[in-house]
Amino acid sequence: MMLNWKRREPSVDGAAPAAAAPAALDVVKRLSRSVSSLGRDAAEVRGVLEDTQKIVEAQGQAMQALVSQLGEVQRAQTHIGEATQLTRAAVGRARHALAGVGTEVGGIVQTLREVSVAAGEITQIALQTRLVAFNASVEAKRAGEAGRGFGVVADAVKDLAAKVEASSKAIVGRVAALDARVDNFSRELLSEGSAGESRNSSSIHAAFAAVEQDVERISASAEQTRNTTASLNERAAELEREVGQAMRGLATAFGVSDKFLRLSEELIEQIAESGVEVDDSLYIRGAQEAAAEIAALLEQAVQSGKIRLDQLFDERYQPIAGTQPQQHLTPFCELADRLFPAVQERLLGLSDKVVYCIAVDRNGYVPTHNRKYCQAQRPGDVVWNTANSRYRRIFNDRTGLASARNQRPFLLQTYRRDMGGGKFVLLKEASAPIVVNGRHWGGLRLAFNF
Repeated sequence: MMLNWKRREPSVDGAAPAAAAPAALDVVKRLSRSVSSLGRDAAEVRGVLEDTQKIVEAQGQAMQALVSQLGEVQRAQTHIGEATQLTRAAVGRARHALAGVGTEVGGIVQTLREVSVAAGEITQIALQTRLVAFNASVEAKRAGEAGRGFGVVADAVKDLAAKVEASSKAIVGRVAALDARVDNFSRELLSEGSAGESRNSSSIHAAFAAVEQDVERISASAEQTRNTTASLNERAAELEREVGQAMRGLATAFGVSDKFLRLSEELIEQIAESGVEVDDSLYIRGAQEAAAEIAALLEQAVQSGKIRLDQLFDERYQPIAGTQPQQHLTPFCELADRLFPAVQERLLGLSDKVVYCIAVDRNGYVPTHNRKYCQAQRPGDVVWNTANSRYRRIFNDRTGLASARNQRPFLLQTYRRDMGGGKFVLLKEASAPIVVNGRHWGGLRLAFNF
């Protein structure tokens, strides 16, 4: 934004320039307020873009995870398909082996029948032997004393033949029963059957058919799932690319909003530097005076030996266990607790618009905050801690680092302050550098409402 000031010739009595000066100042002040309002809008836009960017980044990460998981599902379904192919082949081999078993059992049936025939022949021979032995026994009795020994032998042969006959008959009976059972089993094994002939098909083959049907269903489901997953994977990949494009677009918009916000801040700074008293001048002077006071207190502490210069500039921040948000300790915390509150608390009374006044080191570390923000953390209550336990923390966001590392006479910024739980407060902040023994230690941050 440029203003084209046209030089006016002074009047004879000089009244015109005198009247123009207050008017020009009034224009500058109105311009300052307009630019301040513009900066507020820019900060709001930047905040919305920042929130949107976080959401899109989260969506991008979720899409990446989804693509990865879909890939895993697709690979798993491929493995299932391969496993069902192997299962189908194994069932086929089992069917073939079962047919071979049926053939073998058929051979057993034939052998049993041969055993039964042989046992029948034994029975016949035993019966004939009994008849011969009976006749021999009769003849021995007729021979009297001379045939007595022969009769004893004949009786023994007859008894033995009787036992053989009984045993062979038992064998024939058992073989017959076994033959019937084995023959039935053989027919079951050799009977293929079909879906339309379930009554005649064997239970064994029916079981094999059921297994094959289950395997086919699993294979079909795996194939369908694999195809569906492949389609989803393609769509997820497209969404991931779209999210990436949205993130790049947001990054561009974010950068533009940053430039726009910084431009409004620079315009206010230039107006303030011109010496014109604007609404922010009170806070700029307050920040500069407080920064000078803090610097003087730190220099005195070094000179008196209360702290060494290397301790004051120590950047080894020690995390405090169990704190959320994370808090840290440094060698200069105790000194800051003693020296800073007198200055920081006094500046809160500069105006009812002042929200906080803090001294930070060049990395945005706040050793001690205003008392109302130095509450002890509540375990597990991150939202409350974020709003109320703001000391011993590092604020290295855009605004925090810019204020901490600024070495110009002052810096004016507009930003959203994170109060936790998705709550933000729009503030302006004037900051001034804190220099100790010629070294830039950090900055004094004075935040105030619009």
